[in-house]
Amino acid sequence: MQGVYRHCSSASAPLNITARIRALDWGHSWHAAVRAAGESIAQAQDLRAALNAATAEQQLQNHRGLPLSFVPQQALPPGTAYEAYISATGQVPTRDNLHDFFNALVWLSFPLIKRQLNALQAGEIERAGAKLRGRLRDAATLFDENAALVVLRDGTPGRELAQALRERRWHDAFIGQRAAFETDCHIFLFGHALMEKLATPYKAITAHAWLLTASADFFELPLAAQTAWIDNTIARQLSHDLTPSSLTPLPVMGVPGWSERQDAAFYMDAEVFRPPRMGSC
Repeated sequence: MQGVYRHCSSASAPLNITARIRALDWGHSWHAAVRAAGESIAQAQDLRAALNAATAEQQLQNHRGLPLSFVPQQALPPGTAYEAYISATGQVPTRDNLHDFFNALVWLSFPLIKRQLNALQAGEIERAGAKLRGRLRDAATLFDENAALVVLRDGTPGRELAQALRERRWHDAFIGQRAAFETDCHIFLFGHALMEKLATPYKAITAHAWLLTASADFFELPLAAQTAWIDNTIARQLSHDLTPSSLTPLPVMGVPGWSERQDAAFYMDAEVFRPPRMGSC
């Protein structure tokens, strides 16, 4: 069962970061959105050089039209906000770890969404200062770090599944409407912290889902075209109205096919598949 998380333990010694990146299993479903960029770059001798070569090939720019590049973390001046620095220079400070590696892959895979998130965060920093975060910066950070992009087919099955997810009716969504995940729902991970967690997956990993609908034509497109459509569509949707409540909790190990054991008892674990808070629906 390639790409499925198995519930097992490992006593192997920790690997260094280069070895960990090269050992990533790109067959997992949750890597679909960044697989095209990540699979080859992960094998490069110089990861930063390979990332920058890909960025130059795609001619990526930040929201000010500056060429995007990945630079060592030390390039970030002391006291300068990370988001403001990217906005002002087009340079993304990048550490040698899985977290920042996945962040770079998301820039390559969803550049318009990343650009818009950076524009929103940098604008708020300019308006209110780096120390005052507020709901918009909190929501943009939550999206950036932990979002799953859930595309649902326009029509009754897609609407019913979206409602079940929003209302945290997990048994209904993951068992009662299980078939809809094959025909009416595609999930693409965006959050780089979320991807980092899934490098060593565990049951309780929870994403924050951005739900959107698409016509039937979307589900017939090749993966690259689907990713481009999502990038364009969500980048236009993200605005100053973004709040943390715009996102819906999603226990990703419950997604059909993402974990080996998914019987009825699996979804009864209320520590993972939590019911809605009173008054939240």
